[in-house]
Amino acid sequence: MSALRSLLLLLLSLCPGPGPGPGSEAKVTRSCVETRQVLGARGYSLSLLPPALISGEHLRICPQEYTCCSSEIEQRLTWETETTFRGLVEESSSFLVHTLASWHRKFDDLFREILLSSEHSLALLFHHSFGRLYSQHAPVFSGLFSRLRDYYERSGEGLDDALVDFWAQLLERFFPLLHPQYTFSPDYLFCLTRLASSADDSLKPFGDAPHRLHLQITRALVAARAFIQGLETGRDVVSETLKVPLSEGCRQAVMRLTGCPLCRGIPSLPPCRGFCLNVANGCLRSHGLDPDWGAYLDGLLFLAEKLQGSFSFELAAQSIGVRISEALMYLQENSVAVSAQVFQQCGNPQRVQGRSRRAPAPPEEVGRLWTSAGAVGAAGVPGTEERPTTPGSTSLNRLVWELRERLGRVRGFWAGLPLAVCGDPRMAADISKEAAPCWTGAGRGRYLSPVVGVSPSEQLDNPELDKEDSSTDLQTRRRRLQLRAATTRMRVAALGRDLELDDWDEDASGSGEGQHYADDWMAGAAAVAPPARLPRPPRRDASGGKGGGVLVRHNQGRSRTGGTSVGFHTQPILILFLSALALLGPR
Repeated sequence: MSALRSLLLLLLSLCPGPGPGPGSEAKVTRSCVETRQVLGARGYSLSLLPPALISGEHLRICPQEYTCCSSEIEQRLTWETETTFRGLVEESSSFLVHTLASWHRKFDDLFREILLSSEHSLALLFHHSFGRLYSQHAPVFSGLFSRLRDYYERSGEGLDDALVDFWAQLLERFFPLLHPQYTFSPDYLFCLTRLASSADDSLKPFGDAPHRLHLQITRALVAARAFIQGLETGRDVVSETLKVPLSEGCRQAVMRLTGCPLCRGIPSLPPCRGFCLNVANGCLRSHGLDPDWGAYLDGLLFLAEKLQGSFSFELAAQSIGVRISEALMYLQENSVAVSAQVFQQCGNPQRVQGRSRRAPAPPEEVGRLWTSAGAVGAAGVPGTEERPTTPGSTSLNRLVWELRERLGRVRGFWAGLPLAVCGDPRMAADISKEAAPCWTGAGRGRYLSPVVGVSPSEQLDNPELDKEDSSTDLQTRRRRLQLRAATTRMRVAALGRDLELDDWDEDASGSGEGQHYADDWMAGAAAVAPPARLPRPPRRDASGGKGGGVLVRHNQGRSRTGGTSVGFHTQPILILFLSALALLGPR
């Protein structure tokens, strides 16, 4: 019997006792050696770190059990973990900011290069064809391109004013060349330009060329400017979004995720992946740009394809010289009928007495002027019926292709950002080790709470954050509003309209007036019927000096300037107001 009792006592001594339960690591590991080593390597003073576990009643964020952290250490770790979290967000998002900035720079440089190339091509063609006659009037043509660049950079006035002024100046300069035997006073030239801009369209000194040029250059420049503004808005909005500080609830959640293991004396224990995803989904959802992000990318791609196709910026720019040549040729071929109508309406001009003070161009140069316009294609410059292959068009095709390819990578960016952040080993355990014990926020174990999605209704059940911490803040709603306004501007520009022009609302009223553009339009198509509503005629100051006076536009009092750089513009007020109501509504 004694032998049996001895055997039982031996077996009982070999059996293991009950193991430590969840959260009992502190009772088993009564040491802060590992925590002191980690924090000491980060620059923490060891005098602030207790050599052994102490009571955690003073802690505000971490579990108030045995701890290796004083109140000061917990506060410093809260700031450090927030900095680490935000750094990972910016690091994961840097490629998106760089991509948008790169697209903006490349497309902007290309559009400017195409405009400059068009100006140089026109100067070379006209100088070769017209000689000294073009040199005398070169400022008129360079002024047109200057106004076009001002509009593209959003520092100038509307395109209607620029084109009306150009054709008025061209008529003032070249109509007198048809009649060197007359002298034309400023008042007479004002009558001439007013007659050419009359609402009944009775006098068309340049034929349909002004209307065709207006259609081509307006929708191409409107689309290009809206596209560049859209890229710049997206770049700035994303950059601002990634720099927003975390709310107090998110700061505490991130501290519980990555800082509290240090305070518990187990810094080598990685946070559970589900724990990290719930924290990241809640904190990043409040700063994300979905669902407006997808619509914004669709607007970019749609407008880029328009610029490559039916709204070809390169074709519109290269057609400027061709349209002007057609206009001058029309004026020469119909000079008799045009002059008769002008003389009938404005009276007979005064004949030059004695030696001409106007010093008209030599007859051979005048002849070259009128005959060269019809031979543009033969001179080596492609006609409007051909689609030229130039470095500009090749670059535009390549950039649009690159844009289309990379949109797939950035479309799901905001939804994938929490996964990218939790993929860092500092934030969560590796996905291949999900079955291994990890930090649950309370101790060693397995994270049993479900991972919630990013939708507002799903975030209501987030176990790591309160409702207020995962809701969208006012600054994020403002940035979404900016993105939505840029998308609206690009969508309208794809219809050939500019929201920032005061006349858009007038043209788009229920009267049915305004310009409508077909998607299958090409630069060489037949002349499009002119719009029912003609541009306003220029007004001339009666006190203008020699040379025909000074043009003064009817809308001189309106300001359409918007700075010297291409950027975001918050007009029209109506669309922004309606978007604001939608954004500020219940989420």
